[in-house]
Amino acid sequence: MANMAKLLEVRGLRTSFATAAGLVRAVDGVSWDVHPGETVALVGESGCGKSVSALSVMRLIDPPAGRIEDGAILYKGQDLLSLSEQEMRQVRGREIGMVFQEPMTSLNPVVTIGRQLTEGLELHVKMDSAAARTRAIELLGMVGIPDGERRLSQYPHQFSGGMRQRMMIAMALACRPSLILADEPTTALDVTIQAQILELLRDLSRRFGVAMLIITHNLGVVARYADRVNVMYAGRIIERAAAAALYARPRHPYTLGLLRSVPRLDQPTRERLLPIEGQPPDLTRLPPGCAFAPRCAFRVARCDAEAPSLNEVDGAEHLAACWESSRLAGGARA
Repeated sequence: MANMAKLLEVRGLRTSFATAAGLVRAVDGVSWDVHPGETVALVGESGCGKSVSALSVMRLIDPPAGRIEDGAILYKGQDLLSLSEQEMRQVRGREIGMVFQEPMTSLNPVVTIGRQLTEGLELHVKMDSAAARTRAIELLGMVGIPDGERRLSQYPHQFSGGMRQRMMIAMALACRPSLILADEPTTALDVTIQAQILELLRDLSRRFGVAMLIITHNLGVVARYADRVNVMYAGRIIERAAAAALYARPRHPYTLGLLRSVPRLDQPTRERLLPIEGQPPDLTRLPPGCAFAPRCAFRVARCDAEAPSLNEVDGAEHLAACWESSRLAGGARA
């Protein structure tokens, strides 16, 4: 994998927001990549910078409150941060599709489903209205929405939550992009529908060779659908590994805490889940050392004074930002 050409390469990305409490660096020097056809996950609790990372890739950070301070976002070797807004519009939808976490805030409530599907096809692929309509019906069928001809004249409020999310997937796939960013694609859906949406994303990704970045706080999703995982905390990536390696040998206390708080079918019913104690840090007043130190059972004096960088812990493909990662070798339990 390391020798393959990278489809998307994010390097040293810093995105900040000016707030009344001070400057919030929501994404603080992160680097990650996606190879053609693979599925990569960004994992972490709410507020860790996952969604802001994806919005930064799409250049959807609104100034002046929010801005991308530094870094590079290379898509097929071209830095998206160097493009004009007009050039970037050609990338959105055509080259990179996005599935947002709440379709009712992403879909236009007063525009028909058909028009929202055909608009991108006419703009990016230069289809005429008849061809775009035919393609829209095909897309609805592809994502499991029957009777596409009739559905095209309906509005988002006439779709269920699961169908609206399928509609978002259809829109993301419409122009045959090489990469889809799926930001918490199953938020607010019941468990059965969540599984259907995730299976649909995986099947379509494999069928069309589309790479995916899945943003989630659900490690169960990671285990089943991701090839590689980046774990984020307080705006930084604190562990990176293949999904199987991450589950077998977590090497950061935060990752270990996330795994211990996930219910498992083979777990005895009398054994309670173990939450991560404490609260995430205030991003306007980060400590000088490791941001996770106040919540960490493996904490030592060095953790309070010096922030660790990502280093190899189990070969070049498994990295962790922890001074005490050796104590977690073999899946140690605190």
